Amino acid sequence: MEETVNLQHEEGLSFNVDLDGHNFKIDSIEKFGGRNSGPRPKNLMLVALGGCTGMDVASIMKKMKIPYEDFKVDVRGVLTETHPRHFERMHITYTVKGKNIDRGKVEKAVELSQEKYCGVTYNYRKSMDITHEIIIEE
Repeated sequence: MEETVNLQHEEGLSFNVDLDGHNFKIDSIEKFGGRNSGPRPKNLMLVALGGCTGMDVASIMKKMKIPYEDFKVDVRGVLTETHPRHFERMHITYTVKGKNIDRGKVEKAVELSQEKYCGVTYNYRKSMDITHEIIIEE
């Protein structure tokens, strides 16, 4: 299986992205010559990780019949100070809100995502530390 993304240069540092039939713009901030008209490519790495593991965990929690009211994933990345600046670590916070949430089941769902299903985690772990925490809210 192979995946492809197409990027068409527009102006300055802006590119129009065609990904899976969805179009969006990426750009840089003004300080570096962009116009801040879209997300920066490096930050999309955070989205990729959060989206991949978030979809896994949501699917697994549904199968486990965990009755949550709300679920969110936050990803924080720490960049190196020297060039090429890259993420040296990322931290994922899974927040599940609901009554009588079984923490053990949520931990199992996260573990399955982190250790078995999330291909983004698998790839990123080759180049950086990835940690996580789970917050249960009533």
